[in-house]
Amino acid sequence: MPPRLAAVAGLPRLGLLPLTPVPPDVPVSWVAVSELEDPTAYLEGGELLLTTGMRLTDASAGEYLSRLVERGVAGLGFGVGVVHETVPAALILAAQRHGLPLLEVPRATPFIAVGKAVSRMLAAEWYEDVTRAFQAQRALSRAALDGPSAVIARLARELGGWALLLDAAGTVQHAEPSSAAARAPALAPDLNRLRPPKSGSGVAGSLSLVDGDAHVVVQGIGPGDRPRGFLAIGTSEPLPHVAHTIVGAAAALLTLRSETPRSGRGLRAALAAALLDLPSPERAVPRFPASVLACANASVADALEADPLGDRCLALARPGHVVVIAPAADARRVAALADGPVGVSEPAASAADLGTALSQAETALSASRRTGSALAYGELPGQGLLGVLDPELARGFADTLLAPLRDEPSLEASLRAFLAAGGRLEEAARDLDVHRHTLRHRVRRIGDLLGRDLDDPGVRAELWVALAVTANDAPPIGRTGASGPG
Repeated sequence: MPPRLAAVAGLPRLGLLPLTPVPPDVPVSWVAVSELEDPTAYLEGGELLLTTGMRLTDASAGEYLSRLVERGVAGLGFGVGVVHETVPAALILAAQRHGLPLLEVPRATPFIAVGKAVSRMLAAEWYEDVTRAFQAQRALSRAALDGPSAVIARLARELGGWALLLDAAGTVQHAEPSSAAARAPALAPDLNRLRPPKSGSGVAGSLSLVDGDAHVVVQGIGPGDRPRGFLAIGTSEPLPHVAHTIVGAAAALLTLRSETPRSGRGLRAALAAALLDLPSPERAVPRFPASVLACANASVADALEADPLGDRCLALARPGHVVVIAPAADARRVAALADGPVGVSEPAASAADLGTALSQAETALSASRRTGSALAYGELPGQGLLGVLDPELARGFADTLLAPLRDEPSLEASLRAFLAAGGRLEEAARDLDVHRHTLRHRVRRIGDLLGRDLDDPGVRAELWVALAVTANDAPPIGRTGASGPG
């Protein structure tokens, strides 16, 4: 907001003397100096005009003031001691008659000093506006984390008025305060001005209007020329420039929020296609062949949300890790986004193979935790040995060896984790999300039930093979026993 003329007139260092009343709310846009009889061709309005009255006479004073008032100057500063020792009485009378503020500028005050003072005040106002806009944008950004309603509430507070968020049809979605919702019907006819005509483009991005006691600004929400909604703000006074900047920031944040569900749209389309037994949309997921990735770093879900790759992936939080279904061709990129231990399955040809792929990914993750980097299931050691076993004989061996654990599933899961961790209780307990003393008790009970010493490497090797065999539903055997539960 520009500085007020009264504030300029009150600066002690300038020594300006008001000869006519100076209204407290008259703004000054700039300072101009002119000795022309008619300087209005070089003025825009709102200036404090300074002159020494070089060409001014008592006869021309009235017409001179009339032209300045018609042009809309903020005030007239008359320098004395150069051409005129005092301000001409005719000029004072004309200023009083027209209601134009008239200031006497003493001989000791250079006109440039008045210009510098106003320039500094304008710079201070500009800095204050920028600071306010920055602080408001930061507050709106924080509010956006809590959703559109929080943005609307914060915007109304920042501008000292009311705010509405309307959908594309003009229905109120959020209102602050709630009573502002009653203003929506009156705005409905004006929303058409922000909707694209049937003939094509040429739509305004925002509009201003007066609705009863409120000055209203309506802004379209959404990219392109077809709004997905509308933001309406009402205040008792017209919005200053800085307020329009704040409104624009809120509209941008709401537009980003409106764009967020696009990835979910593809997922819903894929689900609908599956339920209706129709071909899946081209961009929908999952696309086969697909890989399953078990990622230790839970932030992979956020990374996928921020990456276009997320449109082709499904993420699910599991105890201790996040599972991602991704097109097999994109598995390496997903593993890079995960930034940490990752287990990658063999490509699954169809949805029916995803269960096996999940087991493979979690198996690979167990080994990956020890290396700290991504590991594919096919890279795990020991697959060649399993592949040469006779499935029928191997299953008979495994069923006999593990039979004592069948009635207590938690013991079999604990054995898997214990072997996967190489016998390290702390690591296995962490993978199982149980206390190490609980796991130590289970391991001791497993040894008692099997009649085997689990500290013996040979016993562990036999149990590893047995668990690998029982995890396969059909030949050939190809899955390690060092898997997590499930």
